[in-house]
Amino acid sequence: MPKAIDLLRQGRNEELWQMCCGFINLNIDEFMDVQRRLLEEQLLLLNNCALGEKIMRGARPETVEEFRRLVPLTTYRDYCPELIEKREDTLPVKPSEWVHTSGKTGEYPCKWIPLTADFSRELSAVSYGVGIFSGCRERGDLSQLTNCPRVVYAVAPRPYMSGALAKMVELQSPSRYMPPLEEAESLSFEDRIRLGFEQALSRGFDYFFGISLVLVAVGNRFSESSSKPAILPLLSRPRALLRIIRGLVKSKLAGRSLLPRDLWKIKGIISGGLDSWVYRDKIKELWGRYPLDTYTGSEGGIMATQTWDYGSMTFVPNLNFLEFIPEEEHFKWQLDRSYQPRTLLLNELEAGKEYEIVITNFHGGAMIRYRPGDMIKITALRNDKLGIELPQMVFARRADDIIDFGVTRLTERVIWEALENTGIPYVDWIARKETGDKMALHLYVELKDGNLTTADEVADAVHRKILETDGDLAAAEIRGDFTNFIDFRVEATVLPKGTFARYTAEKRAQGADLAHLKPPHINPTEETFTLLVTKPEKVGAAAETPAGADKVAV
Repeated sequence: MPKAIDLLRQGRNEELWQMCCGFINLNIDEFMDVQRRLLEEQLLLLNNCALGEKIMRGARPETVEEFRRLVPLTTYRDYCPELIEKREDTLPVKPSEWVHTSGKTGEYPCKWIPLTADFSRELSAVSYGVGIFSGCRERGDLSQLTNCPRVVYAVAPRPYMSGALAKMVELQSPSRYMPPLEEAESLSFEDRIRLGFEQALSRGFDYFFGISLVLVAVGNRFSESSSKPAILPLLSRPRALLRIIRGLVKSKLAGRSLLPRDLWKIKGIISGGLDSWVYRDKIKELWGRYPLDTYTGSEGGIMATQTWDYGSMTFVPNLNFLEFIPEEEHFKWQLDRSYQPRTLLLNELEAGKEYEIVITNFHGGAMIRYRPGDMIKITALRNDKLGIELPQMVFARRADDIIDFGVTRLTERVIWEALENTGIPYVDWIARKETGDKMALHLYVELKDGNLTTADEVADAVHRKILETDGDLAAAEIRGDFTNFIDFRVEATVLPKGTFARYTAEKRAQGADLAHLKPPHINPTEETFTLLVTKPEKVGAAAETPAGADKVAV
């Protein structure tokens, strides 16, 4: 396979587009042909390795149909101790590197996932294609590409998948990361972000690769400091000073505070995760363009991506064999964990329905009919606007992030959208269901400095925004005839200043890795809840509302 940079320098644009982005040209039959061919190649490897024999319980399938009939669905527990102990002799192909992600309390501290050289090479081309999608205006547009793009590095370092992806792109093209990868990986997350944007002030940058919330935080800081910019530290950095002065002039002429889009004209923003969707409009306002969202995981790499309309995502055919558990099958399994849910293939899905995704790695990977624990929603069977003839998806939720009220279910996405749409400035939040005489969604939120919103006002605003949420079945049910039946309420507790910073510091002191430094928004464990909602001197005792917290129900 040629490198992307060689095709770019030689002006072979059609070949470059086809290599990195050509999968969006497939129709559903062609997509399924790719899936079938690569799975049959993978089965030859799985049938001749110890891990394959274990996971497939001695079966030796040769076709897609045999594979789906004979091989059970799996979770990470099925790959222990082989993957935890990095037993490379059991794998289908010797890996070129290992990546990890967060583990499960009491079972394994993290999940180690092997990546083969062939998988990494294919993933690097898809990653380069994602960069193309983030800046192009139409099919085949490569006008934004440069020989050595400047990228602000704002992701977790290797061996996390996000850090591996940053390095993987260099298999296709040299990139100038700010700060440089080797230096970035030795810094704390906060120092990495600070140094990256300091360097970008002097050098400019083309792409941002990282967490959407970082862009919002950085943008807000520029806006808040624009009335009294700190010029003195910039005197030794004339390029940064000139960029600031030009940006201030532009913002003054526009009659508003300084925004990042006054300082930089970036070509693309690449992000992922639920926060990308929540903050997309804010990022467009601050930075001048939408973030391009991907569906990415340590176990499967990039599984789907948005294109240049920043709408729903298109699945990637050549990294994983894709299966889908219908939502009703998922709920059957929740009631009876011995039940084996039936799966569908991409050409059998229906628009408007949710599915739990199941993946099998290609190119010698280790994961076999693996359940990452994610629910996706099929928004349409094709993208008519862009002429993409493949099903379109959005990430719906984690399979376990539901707060169930019997006749309706609230997800992290619904609650987060409601809180964000209130306009109340906040640091962070968690939520869980309170039971008793009446069920309630209980929101625990830390407000930003100087915000005097009461818990009463928070609860009322979130309650109203949940009922106003459009396009979500759960919200529609609450808004409809069931409202009075379930007596849906929101309770709010305003947490003292520094609550989430204290939590992060405590987790760091315990030696937690980066993935565990922030609490889950939905259904935190009792240990997490106690650490967050208990005064520092009472950590480890029974949880109680902290002193100074303000609580109310709506």
